[in-house]
Amino acid sequence: MPMRIGILGSGLIGGKLGIVFARAGHDVIFSYSRSRKKLDKLAREAGANGHVGTPAEAASDADLLLLAVHWTRVDDVLKQTAKLSSKTLLSCSLPMSADDSHMVIGHTCSGAEALAAKVPKTRVVSAFSTVPSEVLFTVFERRHHGTPPDLIYCGDSKAAKKMVATLIRDVGFNPVDIGELRAARLIEPFSLAVARIAYGGHSPRLAYRFVRFGDQPQADTRRHSSNRSIRQRRSAAASHSRSAT
Repeated sequence: MPMRIGILGSGLIGGKLGIVFARAGHDVIFSYSRSRKKLDKLAREAGANGHVGTPAEAASDADLLLLAVHWTRVDDVLKQTAKLSSKTLLSCSLPMSADDSHMVIGHTCSGAEALAAKVPKTRVVSAFSTVPSEVLFTVFERRHHGTPPDLIYCGDSKAAKKMVATLIRDVGFNPVDIGELRAARLIEPFSLAVARIAYGGHSPRLAYRFVRFGDQPQADTRRHSSNRSIRQRRSAAASHSRSAT
């Protein structure tokens, strides 16, 4: 079912996710930019489902809001969105210093938890910070081909996480729920590790997938048991043949 989604932030990740959400059939409002022309351009790229508005307009009647601004701009954009009570707020904003050299939160808390404290009664979910924006269009275009890459997310509200999981699938990823919002303490440093790999001299069009090998030992056991049974039957047959002669 199509959602009404407000995009708070017009940078690479916010702009591209908004475009993909719109192309997936959701009604998207782009907001929060120094340049109205930039917002207009994003709406045009998004197609018929793309619109432009203020943060307050983006939040009004929205089923979900995507927060995609630098950590230093979080307080400012929240002031402009008016009431967020009972809203689902999907955040991909990392708690980085002004010069992006280090995380300002992360030892006993997380950016997502700090954000939730700023907006009480808002259902915060952390997702999409663990993939480079450069890979989003590629994943979306290949969403019906082969095994999708994974994308981890977390939050305290089951209803909010269900909405976010739908969007994750719409973009082309396999959603992997890693638990309560406090798990963002793990997601946020992982996002920096992915960024280091993505921007460390190779192509940033990078995603990840978790491969489980939990069933392998059982399969190996069955195979070894089968092989043992075959050897036993062969041994019995040989023994019978020798006794017959």
